[in-house]
Parts: sequence; C-alpha cells; structure tokens
Amino acid sequence: MSDLFPGVSIPVLETTILESVVKRNLQPLPSMTHKVIQLYETMIVRHGVMLVGPTGGGKTTVYTILSDTLDTLCQAGHGKHNPFYLPVKTYVLNPKSVTMGELYGEVNILTLEWRDGLMALSVRAACNDTSDDHKWIVSDGPVDALWIENMNTVLDDNKMLCLANSERIKLTPSIHMVFEVREGSGVIG
Repeated sequence: MSDLFPGVSIPVLETTILESVVKRNLQPLPSMTHKVIQLYETMIVRHGVMLVGPTGGGKTTVYTILSDTLDTLCQAGHGKHNPFYLPVKTYVLNPKSVTMGELYGEVNILTLEWRDGLMALSVRAACNDTSDDHKWIVSDGPVDALWIENMNTVLDDNKMLCLANSERIKLTPSIHMVFEVREGSGVIG
C-alpha cells in the first residue's frame, strides 16, 4: 500500500483485521472492522464486555476476528510495541444449557464432595494458565437473573468468582469475561 500511496500509513491493527477477515473468506466490510476495533478498545479498559445483537448478526465473528488478529500481531513481533498484542485462549459455554450446579459447582449429596461446574472449571483453568496470553471466557446465550447474580463479584472491582463451597477464585489481569447475547433478551434497560 505504501508504494501506491506514499505518506499514507494504515495502522497495523486495521491491516491485520482485514487480513484476518479475508483469511476466513469473509467480506471485508468497514462496519465489521469498526466493530472489531470497538471490541479491542473496550477490552483494553474493561475485563467484562457484552456483545449484543441478533442471532447470526456477527457477534462470534467479531471476537473470533479479534482473536485471530491478536495472534497474528503477536506472531509478527508487534507484541513488543503493544502488550495487548498477545495470543488468545477462548473458553466458550452456554450458561442456560446447564443447571446452576453444573454451571458453578455443587456438593454431591451422597459423597459430600465438591464438584466444580463449567464456569468454575473455565475460570480455574484460565487462572492456572501462567502464560501472558489473553484468556476469554465467553458466555454464549441469554443472560438471566439466576446465573448472572453469581457474576457480580467477577464483574466488579473484586474480579473474583465466589463459589457455594466458600472458595474464591481471583481472576488474573489476562482474563476477560465476554457475554454474547441476542437483542431483546431483557439485558439492556
């Protein structure tokens, strides 16, 4: 590009987003690039983000493109200049597809042993990963008062998952919570 338009530089993030879009055989629309950049900028300042839109509206594609982009930028050596350009490990679950016990954990009534649920397992795995890589725990599905209540301490400044067995799991700075919900699911005012 620089040989065609001397003096014009396209930021490396935008260029790599376009490469990631093309690599996935998607049409490189400016609106998609803009949404990926919005997610990137939001994740820099917030550890909990919500992607809201209709089914098939591109929510998964947006965070997947950002993940691909960050991986590519890291591999190209840009991570030296921007500490956010690191690979991404993604843990995806649908909180509404399981019971509360299966989601957060529960005590087995017969053995009296605690068994972690999917969210607890995902958070624990992300916390135990000592690499600098990003860890995104994606909750894909409708938000409801039952399961989101337990996320209050995760999303506030405590950044801690509190389990029913009184255990507290402190999130590391590399962990982000991503909520993928459809429009009109009663989440936003």
